[in-house]
Amino acid sequence: PSRAKAVLLELQVTTRSPMGAIAFQTGGLLIDSGWVRLFGGGCSRFEGDLARWNGLGPQPLTDRFEGAMLVGHDVVGGFFALDGGALGDGTGDAYYLAPDTLSWERLTDGYSSLLVFLLQGDLRGFYGELRWDGWEPEVKALSPDLGFHFHPPLFAEPEAGAPRSRKAVPMTELLGLALEFMEQLGGPGDVGA
Repeated sequence: PSRAKAVLLELQVTTRSPMGAIAFQTGGLLIDSGWVRLFGGGCSRFEGDLARWNGLGPQPLTDRFEGAMLVGHDVVGGFFALDGGALGDGTGDAYYLAPDTLSWERLTDGYSSLLVFLLQGDLRGFYGELRWDGWEPEVKALSPDLGFHFHPPLFAEPEAGAPRSRKAVPMTELLGLALEFMEQLGGPGDVGA
């Protein structure tokens, strides 16, 4: 409870908002067998919280994101963020940093709509070929603070007949790699860098 209160204070949100309620009442949400992780107030199993993932508090996980707010991630290195001007027109729309395209894609009108999409939408269709046979037990066993690093990366085509390997790494590492690749490839990699 004390950590949840600190997160609310850092974010300046109320428990009357969906984001504030999730931050105060949960450590975070694991959706679709843990494939998607929506940040909450943090807990022993889910170390990352809404404040720390946004460069706030005494032990931030990332630099502060100017013009965007990270609200979740997925097991393949995708990140969900709300736009404060860095990704779109600054109206709070929800965006997804897709690991297979390394671009921020607009998803929904805001946090509440993102929550509805993640809980009721067609995640199987949304993730499509990013999922592999037998992913569920592998993902369920993975800490919510870890995701899979793929080699070659999901945005690169593997050589003909070559397999794509994956290993579990911290999500902070996956975010850093995605932003670094975006910068090298000339994309908008400065958000949060």
